[in-house]
Amino acid sequence: MPAPRRVVIVAFPGVELLDITGPAEVFSVATRVAGPEGVGYRVQIATAAGGELLTSSGVRLVSDLTLEEVDGTIDTLLVAGAITQDGENVEAVIDETVSAWLRRGEPRARRIGSICAGAHLLADAGLLTGSRATTHWLTAAKLAADHPEISVEPDPIFIRSGRVWTCAGVTSGMDMALAMVAEDHGQATALAAARVMVMYVKRSGGQSQFSVPLSVQAPPDDPVEALCRWIAEHPREDLSTEALATRMNLSARHFSRQFGRRTGSTPASYVEAARLEAARRLLEESDLSLPEVAASSGLGSVKTLHRSFQRQLRTTPAEYRRRFR
Repeated sequence: MPAPRRVVIVAFPGVELLDITGPAEVFSVATRVAGPEGVGYRVQIATAAGGELLTSSGVRLVSDLTLEEVDGTIDTLLVAGAITQDGENVEAVIDETVSAWLRRGEPRARRIGSICAGAHLLADAGLLTGSRATTHWLTAAKLAADHPEISVEPDPIFIRSGRVWTCAGVTSGMDMALAMVAEDHGQATALAAARVMVMYVKRSGGQSQFSVPLSVQAPPDDPVEALCRWIAEHPREDLSTEALATRMNLSARHFSRQFGRRTGSTPASYVEAARLEAARRLLEESDLSLPEVAASSGLGSVKTLHRSFQRQLRTTPAEYRRRFR
């Protein structure tokens, strides 16, 4: 039997449980799918002290070895993450012991990745310098501010930059692990593993962490939030600033100021983002032609559809459909 690929997941006290168990389960299922003749995976959890590990959920895991016991070569080295939140103050946890070990231990790994806020540990260890990277949207701005040498993209579910992979929050670690399986064994094996786990298999790396309506967090009776929901449900309506202001019984100028304070966006920019999201869903889920997608999403013409995709996503509608359908 061929030797399995060695996967080491580095963890520390307070880490997110699913940051560890999510990718571990993906590699385990992929090993079963590959069968006895295939090259599977052997997953190990490594911590500074070894023994029991208390996760953020209160569930305890048992590590396989200490960081100092991690010897030999590693196929895939993954770093889990943790976030602390006190009211509006959100911080990614930097475990100094893990960070120091990464500086010494990472060269042994063929492939390196982080799950959720684990990207902050890779950054602290200098492993993301000059790379594109993502992390949980709650801490992406902090990562960019602390590390201007990294091109931080807060939206994608995961990013591969050379041999270094980073992903967004928690469950996206499973999407990234599936992509790694696809790289190692092909799309068919990754798809088979996803089916066994009943995973939503459309989430490829370039897709967004969250939808446009979810970007406005407010009580359900908030009039601006209600308007944003209505915009998402009626992309073909007249959504000009004047029409929206009339719907809110406000002057266009007063409406624009109020909308900007609540959403951080102009009405026109928000409407374009909502229509673009509608177009993305249609490209992913339907067989509509590009003119039909443009009309149904409210973007109007194929020219406008192309312009929005190029400006916001740096791709074409046809390429987006090919990648994410």
